Amino acid sequence: MEVKLLSHTPEPERVVATAARLCYASQAAEEVWAGFTPEKQQEFIGKLVNYGHYSPFEHVVFTFAVTGVSRSLSHQLVRHRIASYSQRSQRYINEAAFAVVMPPTVDADPAARAEFNRIIGQIQEGYNRLIALGIPKEDARYLLPNACQTQLMMTMNARSLLHFFSLRCCRRAQWEIRELAWKIRREAVKVAPLLFREAGPACLAQGKCAEGAMTCGRPYTREDVDTEDD
Repeated sequence: MEVKLLSHTPEPERVVATAARLCYASQAAEEVWAGFTPEKQQEFIGKLVNYGHYSPFEHVVFTFAVTGVSRSLSHQLVRHRIASYSQRSQRYINEAAFAVVMPPTVDADPAARAEFNRIIGQIQEGYNRLIALGIPKEDARYLLPNACQTQLMMTMNARSLLHFFSLRCCRRAQWEIRELAWKIRREAVKVAPLLFREAGPACLAQGKCAEGAMTCGRPYTREDVDTEDD
């Protein structure tokens, strides 16, 4: 799996701070913008986070390229609806030699790994036979598994990213999307540390677990976050 931050709103922290301050300022937007030094941005964004006032975060967006993930992951990802997605199309791309994502539990068991590869091989052969028979790719793809690798672009605003991290950085999140969430978080923190320094699972970002009776019982600490970022 690989994640790259392709683009983002320039000076995202200044944009957020200006948007928030403008609600209570008598000056024009340009004056508010000009008055926000890095020190003032840090102070103001800290207040926004403490107050839980996140609507100004919607003014900045981040676009990521994600490769080497499964269709199983992408089906989970698009449930985050306040975002834009563009994904490799199985309707138009020939999957004659598709790559797959193998779950770690399968990979760790030689017998399970062999069975997984055997079934994937059969699916590959079946797909290729359908294509050879003249079946359109858009119909042959019905054979393809959730394990099939894909690539996509995703654009989210900062508020949606914070919500995404609160759910998907959690220890109880499915392993592949959890790995993706931490990789995206690393890239976001590099360019907007003030916006995302407290980002993470709900137990860390909000101080309490959101899983109720399903809690793992192991709340994240700042040291845990540092380990994930390594």
